[in-house]
Amino acid sequence: MAEFDQVGARAGTRTADIDAGLRAHMNKVYGTMSVGLLMTGLVSWAVGNNEAMLSMLFTGFTRYIVMFAPLIMVFAFGAMINRLSAAGAQLFFYAFAAAMGLSISYIFAIYTDFSITQTFLVTAIAFAGLSLWGYTTKKDISAWGSFLIMGVIGLIVASIINIFLGSPAIMFAISMIGVLIFAGLTAYDTQKIKNTYLQHAHMGDSEWMGKAAIMGALNLYLDFINMFMFLLHLFGNRE
Repeated sequence: MAEFDQVGARAGTRTADIDAGLRAHMNKVYGTMSVGLLMTGLVSWAVGNNEAMLSMLFTGFTRYIVMFAPLIMVFAFGAMINRLSAAGAQLFFYAFAAAMGLSISYIFAIYTDFSITQTFLVTAIAFAGLSLWGYTTKKDISAWGSFLIMGVIGLIVASIINIFLGSPAIMFAISMIGVLIFAGLTAYDTQKIKNTYLQHAHMGDSEWMGKAAIMGALNLYLDFINMFMFLLHLFGNRE
């Protein structure tokens, strides 16, 4: 009987350790994401309120470099993640966040400051609710993944095409669909981050866990930024 009690005690301790580790892991994911968002906001605000910088960055061929640099960096990060240390991955993420700030800095020349702030708060509330649901739900939503990723690819292609077409109707449709896709991805990615940790918690590989937290932060950061941008396109008040 004592042996069974010892086994139960060890199992309970192990479960408590995993729960504590999961909380620490999720805190690191959200903390890293928040720092990235802050960096993006500061860079975007500083550049967006400097007419000379905006003119230099969004004129001629330079604008395409600024616009597509974050997308290229995302693909590069995915290819390099296994060769980077956890510290290197975190540094790369912050460099990406700064590049994203440059890429979206034009919004301060197009939309009112109040509208940008209001949309950010709405996005934050929606993101928090969706992420909390993804974390707590008992429903397995892993099947959403392939459908949502296909939707993202379709959005990227449609957005690139519309850069040259400049169609307001297409942009409206892209924004509506984009909000729905990244709302779904917020819940999906949160559950995936949680499940990935639980599946690998027994390995005890702190370096891998560190990189997994950075990758999770990147995914949620992209969900937030994209949902924010699409909502701003739909409801933002222009200058």
